[in-house]
Amino acid sequence: IVTAWAKTEADEADVWASVRREVAAGRQAYVVTPLIEESDKLEVRSAEDTFAHLEADELSGLRLGLLHGRLGSADKEATMHQFREGRLDVLVATTVIEVGVDVPNATVMVVLDADRFGIAQLHQLRGRVGRGSEQSWCYLVSSSDTPEAEARLEALVKTTDGFALAEVDLDLRGEGTIM
Repeated sequence: IVTAWAKTEADEADVWASVRREVAAGRQAYVVTPLIEESDKLEVRSAEDTFAHLEADELSGLRLGLLHGRLGSADKEATMHQFREGRLDVLVATTVIEVGVDVPNATVMVVLDADRFGIAQLHQLRGRVGRGSEQSWCYLVSSSDTPEAEARLEALVKTTDGFALAEVDLDLRGEGTIM
């Protein structure tokens, strides 16, 4: 899995072009956001707004699905079934897809506002692609320039080794406090 950090609007435009190329080649993509719906307090993208925006703009004409924790069980399962069966090209979701999702045809993972996620969570999300025989990509989209976010995202770009990432996480967050 090739991991890249998309820092600028031009980089993000390249990400959407890559998603379109992969879908045109018969493969599928995930787009993950930190929130379900827009927040007045946080300046991050939500699954609902991202779904509507992508459907109308960057990914118009593709078959998009929406998946998040507030959907009923039947709706979640129906959406996942459609994605597994290849009837959806792109699945816009929250981290509900972090564990237990296996779609070998999915070759692109786009994580929006990637600075809002921890190393372990980003590593888990990246693990949703690269399950088939095709080359896969993970795009971490973030314009954040805080030292902590930069260190996390750079670590994910440099390695797919979970142990190495755990060491970076320990260095960044510390070992905690025993009370």
